[in-house]
This record gives sequence, C-alpha cells and structure tokens, in this order.
Amino acid sequence: MNDFAANLAAERRTAIRLLLREPLVTAAAHPDEFPLIRRHADELVRQFGQVLGYRLTVEPGFARLHKAGLGADSGRRLERGSGAPFTPRTYAYLALTLAALVTAPEQLLLSEVVARTRAAAAEAGMDLGEPNRVTERRALVAALKQLMTWRVLAEDEGSVDSYAGDNEADALLTIDREIARRLVSGPVSQAETPQDLIERASAAGEAGPRHRVRRLLVETPVVYLDDLTEEERDWLRRSQRREQRILEDFAGLRAEIRAEGVALVDPDQELTDAQFPGTGTVAWAALLLIGKLVAGLTPSGAADSVAIPDGHIEELLGGLIAEHGRAWSREFTEAPAVAADAVLDLLRRMRLVKPAAAPQTGWLLTAAAARYAPEVTA
Repeated sequence: MNDFAANLAAERRTAIRLLLREPLVTAAAHPDEFPLIRRHADELVRQFGQVLGYRLTVEPGFARLHKAGLGADSGRRLERGSGAPFTPRTYAYLALTLAALVTAPEQLLLSEVVARTRAAAAEAGMDLGEPNRVTERRALVAALKQLMTWRVLAEDEGSVDSYAGDNEADALLTIDREIARRLVSGPVSQAETPQDLIERASAAGEAGPRHRVRRLLVETPVVYLDDLTEEERDWLRRSQRREQRILEDFAGLRAEIRAEGVALVDPDQELTDAQFPGTGTVAWAALLLIGKLVAGLTPSGAADSVAIPDGHIEELLGGLIAEHGRAWSREFTEAPAVAADAVLDLLRRMRLVKPAAAPQTGWLLTAAAARYAPEVTA
C-alpha cells in the first residue's frame, strides 16, 4: 500500500471509530473530525452497510449512524448528570418531547415545550400526573438536557435547569428539527409492542449471523460462544480468523480468540462507554469483588461459567464495605442492597457476570472474569 492509500485508509478508520463511539457527530461539536466524515461519506456509507449492516446518514451539519439493537437486556442505559439511571418516567418524557419537537417551530419557549409534551402524552393516552410536582419537573428536565447533549435543543435565553426548582421559570430554546427527525433508529412505526420493537431492531436481516455476530463483537466487551445460537457459533468458528483481519482493518480493533469466545480489544482504549477498571466507589467495589469471586470460585482460572452461591455476593460486598468503607461514599456504604445492585449492574454490562439461565436462578461468574484474578507473588 502506497502512502496515499495508507493515509486514505487511516482517515476513514478515524471517521469510523468516531461514529462507532458517538453515533451522532455534529460539525459544531467535532469541527476537526466532521470534515473527514463529509469527505469520505460515500465510502463510509458503503463500509458500515457491508460490515455491520448499519445505515449512515451524512448531512451538511451532522452525521447520524443508525445502529441496530442487540436484543433484550443489551441496551446502554441513559444517566443523569449525577450518574443515576433514567427512570421509566424520564424515558417517557424523552420520547414524548422528541415527538413534540419534530414538527415544532425553530424556536420555542420552555413553557411551550412543556405544553406540547403533555399534549403528546394525552394523544398517546398517557397520564403524566400533576405537572407541577417536583419529581415530574425533574424528570422532564433530565430528558431536555439529554436532548441538549444530542444537539436537538440549545438554550438561547434562560436555563432549562431552573425549571426543576421553579415551575414558573422559562427559557428560549432553539430546535434542530433535522437532528430530531434522524434521532430514532428503530422501526417504531412497524412495532406493535415493546418486545416486538426490540426484536425488529436487532434483526440481522438477510446477512444473518454475519452482521449479528459482528455487531456483538464490536458493541460488547466479550462474546461467549454459549450465548450464541448454533448457526452463529458455527459461522464464528469457521470465520474467526478472517473476521479478525476484517475488523482490524475496519476499526483498528484486535481480536482475542479463546475457547470460550472472542473479545475485541481497542489498543487506544477509546471505543467504550464504560471503562473497567474505572474510577468511583462502584467501579472500585466491582473490581475488588470480581477479584474475590475469581479467587474463591475458580482458584485455578475460569474456563466456563461458574455458579455464584446465593448470598455470596452480599457477604463479600459486606466485608469490602467494612474494610474500605471509610474511603467510599456514604450513600454506597449505608445502603448495601443498593450498592450490590449497582456493582452487579456494572459487572453484568462488562460481561463478567451474567444471570443464570432458567430454570436456575442467581448469577454466574463468566470466563473473562479470570483476567481480574488477584496476583500472588512469593
């Protein structure tokens, strides 16, 4: 490959990695990288469609990568600025507000956005309760701030935050209707139920296991063979060396192939929305907990999923709180059940533990957890 071709491939890979990390890229937020996407738009559309079955839309001011779903229990939750996950009510406000903004004028007062959102709820047969309740206002503000993050909304005068504490507060907002119209990726109009939407959004189409498994490899920390269908397992076993080359050329990701499954590793540690090990009480507790689970349940190294005895996680976490609690946040140490839920949610998202399959209950320690075994030196 000559220098010109190598530079071309490097530019496209940079654009691909940015879109994988941030599926909505705007010229305002990414003034240096967005021109690369515009320059290579046709080739990027082709590559995303061919490799992953993703649709890419490139407009003068933004680019939107329409990813497919990964199926039930595979979503990435939205969080408030505090780190608290969105509640079902906040998600409802997000969907209703977005529906109201698609046909709104370019500028609106916050009070008009509130009125249009409640009108959309009434049209959908939803009861949002008393509009002036603090909990309702806070949920709506969280939804509006998420839309601001996505560049659907921008504050011109006043602040959206002020509405959370004062129902009389107002602000002038600018709406980017083009981004609003491109934001939803799933086939909402075709789905009859939430479960139907999840299944339709994650369908691989005619490409079958090729797109389905590639999406899992690119979008999740590790893919276990036991979690794939028989057809997907057969395809991956036959194709794993070829896929290793394709995905490294496509996005600069390197494959670790083991008997239990495959993980893609990013040498630059950019293509993730959750660092592990990470910072903060939950991440520290999760790292210590997974080390103790591995040492106690698989002292010779994990080869397959291992059942975690009932109550064992809570017992170990209680010991960690007693040992390290002074250095951890009080809201974590004073609510052990809430702490256990937060730690398990992080470990589940990192595919280091997973729920046991029916008819069993409880949790399983997965093979990838072995890399967090505590090191012992003589």
